[in-house]
Amino acid sequence: MLSCGLPASAFAQTVNQYTNSTTGNIVDSTTCATTVTRTFTVGTNFTVADVNLGVLLSHTYRSDLRITLTSPLGTSVQIMTNVGGAADNLNVLFDDEAAAAISSHSTNDTTGAVPPYLRTFRPTAALTAFDGQSSLGTWTMVICDSVLADVGTFTRADLYLTSAPASYADLSLTKTVSNANPASGGAISYTLSVTNSASSPTAASGVTVLDILPAGVSFVSASGFGSYDSATGVWTVGSIPAGTTRTLTINVTVTAGLGTTIQNDTEISASSVADLDSTPNNASINEDDDAAVSFTTTGTRTAGTPPTLVCPNGTTLLDWNAQSWTSGSSTGTATVANIGAIGFNVTTQGTFTIPLQLNATITGGTTGQNSLYQNVEYTTRTQTTTTVVTLPTAVPGAQFTIFDVDYAPNDFADKMTITGTYNGASVTPTLTNGVTNYVFGNVAIGDVTASDTTNQGTVVATFSSPVDTITIVYGNHTTAPADPDGQAIAINDFTFCNPQTTLSVTKLSNVVSDGVSGSNPKSVPGAVVRYCVLVSNSGSATSSNVVATDSIPANLTFVPGSMLSGTSCAAATTAEDDNNSGGDESDPFGMDFAGNVVTGRAASLGPAASFAMVFNTTVN
Repeated sequence: MLSCGLPASAFAQTVNQYTNSTTGNIVDSTTCATTVTRTFTVGTNFTVADVNLGVLLSHTYRSDLRITLTSPLGTSVQIMTNVGGAADNLNVLFDDEAAAAISSHSTNDTTGAVPPYLRTFRPTAALTAFDGQSSLGTWTMVICDSVLADVGTFTRADLYLTSAPASYADLSLTKTVSNANPASGGAISYTLSVTNSASSPTAASGVTVLDILPAGVSFVSASGFGSYDSATGVWTVGSIPAGTTRTLTINVTVTAGLGTTIQNDTEISASSVADLDSTPNNASINEDDDAAVSFTTTGTRTAGTPPTLVCPNGTTLLDWNAQSWTSGSSTGTATVANIGAIGFNVTTQGTFTIPLQLNATITGGTTGQNSLYQNVEYTTRTQTTTTVVTLPTAVPGAQFTIFDVDYAPNDFADKMTITGTYNGASVTPTLTNGVTNYVFGNVAIGDVTASDTTNQGTVVATFSSPVDTITIVYGNHTTAPADPDGQAIAINDFTFCNPQTTLSVTKLSNVVSDGVSGSNPKSVPGAVVRYCVLVSNSGSATSSNVVATDSIPANLTFVPGSMLSGTSCAAATTAEDDNNSGGDESDPFGMDFAGNVVTGRAASLGPAASFAMVFNTTVN
């Protein structure tokens, strides 16, 4: 057995490693009468702040195995108990702070040299049971093969004991909600309590707690120790002596709709001294410095009614049944009449369990209707899949449906965030909920399980103003586990308002000079008057071959060589000659003067674009 000390930077803690590499055969023993037992002798006495255990072994069907770790004081922790299914071998570091539990590990491990270990998982029971104990003595690991048929070989184990710093405060957080089933519009309160353990040698100072109120409640007031900022979600607690509890009550109004489950997550975000078994502000969901509570509003949720899409120029349907997509491709194009080629680009931080494709796996209550099917495996609940829909021209409005936005306990919690842009400016859609999800603003969250073949998980997104880019972000809500399982949605057909142009003309004039006054010229005979004719497109489509004319009245005379063009009256600085030929006719605008008419031309004028014609006249 080998041992060594590894320094840890935070609060001068030291990680001590103890290794046992005595190999041995793992044989069947349904009663665990025959085991592989390995010990780690710790000859120094320190207070244990954290325990991790690495195990390397070969064994077919590792779900045959049970592993325990026992401290010198006799405390035993179940490391793993018959989990892993038909997967082979074990090359895992067991760590309470890991994102996923060992019960979720169902793939084969390799048996190469360690450390480092191939994977990290939380054990079956928490290793925090050892925190605060003395390290001195013999630690014992026992491996039992409790199922007949398959056997294996133990290779190595590493016990990592982190020593507690001389100064620490063991903080813990609890949280309750006053009513687990309030009515929508009712009043409830959250109560937060932070305790510094009586066994802590040090008072904690600079303590803060982060409790950002979730969508579905509205802040009313807060009372208790310290101060709470509802804008930032920070409860400033300050100092907590050993053996002391600080409490805060936050009063809120429930704004969530009927039958909606709202979860509120809280964590200690700062402390002046180390904590033996937790780390402030690390977004953990399984340490004693974080807490979560939820409530479900009374009543039965019904599906909402989407707003009517108003399209003066008619609509165009993007029907996926009439389109194609290369299976597994992250990009695709759908070509439809009146609009053109619509681009789709899909990127994921997870892994597509089934290649991205068009199919009718999720029907949403329809029959034989293809959708853009996204079946994704995430390893953390912060990962997302982003679909960007790029239109070749803006449309006055759009509406589309997403199927199967729902929830599965201890599996996933679908979360959809939908945004849009028009000429670079943000556009927010209206989302309409289904039976198994609820909506806040442009976010839809699944909280009930839906069948793939029903419309219960449907979410409808409606853009009632011009849009040229739509972004759909698919991931998990905080009610999902830290390591979600596979989940899927289907983006169904789009209805687009047909593009339309709306052209308007504005005419401005000012007296440039009158030959008399240099500061306040008047429109008298001989005065020079400058005109600007501004043509603007406030519609959602690009207008082509735009021509504007302005006739010079008899009391004015056009000034040759005075014409300028540009995107606005102030920006009209491009000189134009008086004829309708030459390169100046497409730079990008053209102008000419013939008879008594000034003519301006734009080959195209996009949404929110303008072109200006500027010229001078003299007063007769």
